[in-house]
Amino acid sequence: MADHYDVAIVGAGPGGYVAAIRAAQLGFRTACIESRGSLGGTCLNIGCIPSKALLQSSEKFAEAGQALAEHGVKLGEVGLDLAAMMERKDNVVTTLTRGVEFLFRKNKVDWIKGKGRIAAPGRIAVTGHEGAAHEVEATSIIIATGSQSTRLPGIEIDEKRIVSSTGALALDRVPRRLTVIGGGYIGLELGSVWQRLGAKVTVVEALDRIIPNMDRELGTALHRVLARTGLDFRLATKLAGLRDLHDVFELELEGADQQTLAADVVLVAVGRRPYTDGLGLEALGVVLDEHGRVAVDDGFATNIPGIYAIGDVIRGPMLAHKAEEEGIALAEQLAGQKPHVDYDAIPGVVYTWPEVASVGSTEEELNAAAIPYRIGKFPFSANPRARSNGYTEGFVKVLAERETDRVLGVHIIGPDAGTLIAEATLAKEFGASAEDIARTCHAHPTLSEALKEAALAVDGRAIHI
Repeated sequence: MADHYDVAIVGAGPGGYVAAIRAAQLGFRTACIESRGSLGGTCLNIGCIPSKALLQSSEKFAEAGQALAEHGVKLGEVGLDLAAMMERKDNVVTTLTRGVEFLFRKNKVDWIKGKGRIAAPGRIAVTGHEGAAHEVEATSIIIATGSQSTRLPGIEIDEKRIVSSTGALALDRVPRRLTVIGGGYIGLELGSVWQRLGAKVTVVEALDRIIPNMDRELGTALHRVLARTGLDFRLATKLAGLRDLHDVFELELEGADQQTLAADVVLVAVGRRPYTDGLGLEALGVVLDEHGRVAVDDGFATNIPGIYAIGDVIRGPMLAHKAEEEGIALAEQLAGQKPHVDYDAIPGVVYTWPEVASVGSTEEELNAAAIPYRIGKFPFSANPRARSNGYTEGFVKVLAERETDRVLGVHIIGPDAGTLIAEATLAKEFGASAEDIARTCHAHPTLSEALKEAALAVDGRAIHI
């Protein structure tokens, strides 16, 4: 007989494993089906976590070679042990994935190892790594299979010389010339890693700006800073062709003029697409939207009763923390609660240096919607803690509704922007005004004072500029 569960989740990424834990906390008998040999999905295994480990290590390498002298720290010749750096990255991943295993045991979530296919409403066929198959029955089935890298037509990724983000996290040498196709957060983060370690990095972006989903002013500022560190940008340029000359690639670029570019490694980072392969959705009649995402209502329900979906496979930004919030909300909804996810309060972060973070509406979106607003800006160069640390690039920008002063968006480029955006996200969640932030006492000296000053600047009352 098939095992029966109240809730069964297909996929153990941030959305899936968090949904499983919360469902178990709420008293549901819960299973999580995962085909990978470890829990945590793309994020923990080959995405967010290993990339941040390499970003941190490469930042320390660059700092040791270039930035410590002004602090009075003198070093000899700085060397790179890439194997040790990769080992540290792998250890971080292993520690965190094992942590999720512990949380499953603690909360009595059953980890079913294998690939899941929804055979019918309430039934999941699971094929194990050895080919053995069995069925799981569940009252509620949650699809949380995440996303995968988008491919470019005619370009075969071998994860050695032509790589996705997965291969770019595991190169066994520093390439002399790395070309990144795509100027979004994945391409910029991984391009930054290898540029710091010694590669000549060129970013090719079809649009006329980088990080196009964020406020345009942030993209302009980040472009300027990264170009100063050595990244080369070819904007409004498309990859027209690629030839393998055995020891080097020749890329044909199409922009304002025809160009060619030589590269030893090519990173394809043109976005991600929902991963629904092998789930059996077509046979079930589950409706997908025009982008191949699972169509759901406001309660994450598909058109098939008892089948739900969260995370990267549905509409909205493909972010781990968005998937987590949806997983928790769905579990609580199944328990009869009335949770709510405010999609206007989902922050986005680019973990380059400086970091870039954003929540709420951009100026472009407000202008398109004809919403009157005021702007308050404050530079980190005027922030005492940033000046003391020697990290003065960037600014905080607060957008507030003209009539009500309600915070509509906050956009930060600068040191630790990914952490600073949390206060702005909380302000958005509570419907705070710029005045609320401005009147809140911030410890001195801290980077967060820059947000307070930007909020003051909305009303022309900034103190330190």
